[in-house]
Amino acid sequence: MTTTFLEAEWRKLIMANYAVDPQRLAAYLPYKTELDYWNDTCYVSLVGFMFMNTRVRGLRIPFHINFEEINLRFYVRQKEQGVWKRGVVFVKEIVSRPALSLVANTLYREKYVTMPVSHLWQFTENHWDIKYEWGRGLAHLLQVTAQKKPEAIADGSEAAFITDHYWGYTRLSASRTGVYEVEHPRWEVYPVTTYNINVDFGQLYGPDFAFLEDTRPLSVFLAEGSAIKVKKNITL
Repeated sequence: MTTTFLEAEWRKLIMANYAVDPQRLAAYLPYKTELDYWNDTCYVSLVGFMFMNTRVRGLRIPFHINFEEINLRFYVRQKEQGVWKRGVVFVKEIVSRPALSLVANTLYREKYVTMPVSHLWQFTENHWDIKYEWGRGLAHLLQVTAQKKPEAIADGSEAAFITDHYWGYTRLSASRTGVYEVEHPRWEVYPVTTYNINVDFGQLYGPDFAFLEDTRPLSVFLAEGSAIKVKKNITL
C-alpha cells in the first residue's frame, strides 16, 4: 500500500484508556485479526483530537481542513508473513461535517457519524487546558489539564502501546476486512494532572459499552500528535 489518500496533522489527542472484558469485543473483531493486549489487559480508548491542515489526495477541501474527531477504539493485531501488524478498530467515529462521514464510510467502510462537535484549547505559562464536547447540546465532555512540557514515550510503556498502532482494521463481513496504514512518528505526551469525562457511553456506543459510564480509566494521556498519512485501503 503505497498510495497516500489523506494527509493531515492530528493534534492534542486526549486518550482515556479503559480495561474491557475481551468477550465484549468479540462481535466487533475483524476477520483475520486478534485482540492485542498490554500486560494481559485488553483496552478500549475514548479519543478526542483535532484534524488540521487536511488534504485529500493533495487537495484542501473548503470547510473540511480543520475539524474535531471523537472516536471509541480498541486494539488488535494481524500476522502477515510472520510479522505482527498492530492496529486499531473503531467502534464509532464522530465528526461535525456530513461530507467527512460520507467519504470515510463509502471508501473505507468506517463507522463515522455526524453530530455537533466543538473544542477549546487554552494555554497558560504552566499548563494546557484541552476540552472536546459533542452531541446534541454538546452534552458529552472529554477534558484534561496537563503540564506544558511534553515528555518522550518510553519503549514498552502503556503510552507506547496505546499510541504505537499504525494500522486501521474495519470489519466488512464475517470473512472480509478492510485494512489501511497510518504513518506517523512516535508522539510525545504531556503529563495529565486532572481530567473530566462526562459521556453517556450507552447512548453513543450501545449497551456493550454502557459499563464505561461507571468505570474509572486506567490512564488518561494528552498526546501532542504529528503530521500523519493515511494510505489507500485494501481488503483481506
